[in-house]
Amino acid sequence: MNAPDTIAPSEKIPFSKKMLLRFLLFFILALTLFLFSLDLMMFSLHQLGGSVIQMLLMATSNPYTGLFIGLLLSALFQSSSATTSMTVALVASGTLSLSAATPVIMGANIGTTITSVVVSLSFIDRKKEFRRAVTAGSYHAFFNILTAVILFPLEYNFHFLSGLSHFVAVHFFNEPTVGTAVENFSLLDSWTGISVQIISEVIGNPYLLFGIAIFLLLSSILFFRKIISHTMGVEPQGKINNIFSSQYKSFVWGTFITAIIRSSTVTTSLVVPLAAKKIIKLRQSCAFILGANVGTTVTAFIVSTFNSNAAIGIAIAHFLFNIIGVLLFFQTPYLKEIPYRLAAGLSQLTLRHRIAGFLFLLFTFFLIPFSLIYLSR
Repeated sequence: MNAPDTIAPSEKIPFSKKMLLRFLLFFILALTLFLFSLDLMMFSLHQLGGSVIQMLLMATSNPYTGLFIGLLLSALFQSSSATTSMTVALVASGTLSLSAATPVIMGANIGTTITSVVVSLSFIDRKKEFRRAVTAGSYHAFFNILTAVILFPLEYNFHFLSGLSHFVAVHFFNEPTVGTAVENFSLLDSWTGISVQIISEVIGNPYLLFGIAIFLLLSSILFFRKIISHTMGVEPQGKINNIFSSQYKSFVWGTFITAIIRSSTVTTSLVVPLAAKKIIKLRQSCAFILGANVGTTVTAFIVSTFNSNAAIGIAIAHFLFNIIGVLLFFQTPYLKEIPYRLAAGLSQLTLRHRIAGFLFLLFTFFLIPFSLIYLSR
């Protein structure tokens, strides 16, 4: 007989005070590494010079190109947190305007869903679990795609999202969203600025410095993933039922947990196997995924809070994109069924023709973005 999916009461590992202290220590270390990498990234952007800045500006001058650049970067990094952090850094350094950066954020939200789709396709050899896994995994993708389908034309024609973000930033946060490059900035304490300066003098090459910053950024995000995965592994599984007891509670927990670890990739990837194995209901998993989309916006707010005034606008744009999508597809009659029915339809098609899921992955995250970037040049 196969081993049971749940852990017996005698096998549950208590979350002791010692484990809590270790969790907090690792969490602080990961957060420090995250902020330090962003500090290093922005410093390297200033050192790169006008040619690279001009290239970035030209690449995002077309909103379609910006949208698919954000999609591709998040798909390749498997994390929207990395893409949004870099975008905030570019806005803070004066390289990108709010209107040019907003489509990149939209694309990043779509690109990050590749991980949950890949996780769902990993159940291909388990027929009974495969359909539920694909439904949960692709729901994340369809939600963000549909939100972009609605909001991108409004942004392209009327600057709806960037204009609303500018209004909120100015009137509620009293912060300008238009600014020039920031000369002296540091995300952490003064020692960080000194450390960045020493590292830059030792390395010398700004391109290499930028590469190291990207590596540290991704490492910090992976560090967060490992911390939360281990923590959830030792928590009694009986608490899972409390988290997913209703759609509203699932949404709140999805927001809260994702806000803590700053990665919707992690939380959505963890919830797909739970839905596949019928530990939680599909509707509850979808609500949790919607909450995760809102919770992941905390990353941009953290970066912008420790950053220039100009960066708060893109953090607000990231939040508004996700919260508007939630308002449309969470409890709005008729509309809330669209992403779920599309996901369920894809799962049925993939169940009959296994290649359909891989074609969806290939076309959505790679072939279509590359083709449209090429055609919009």
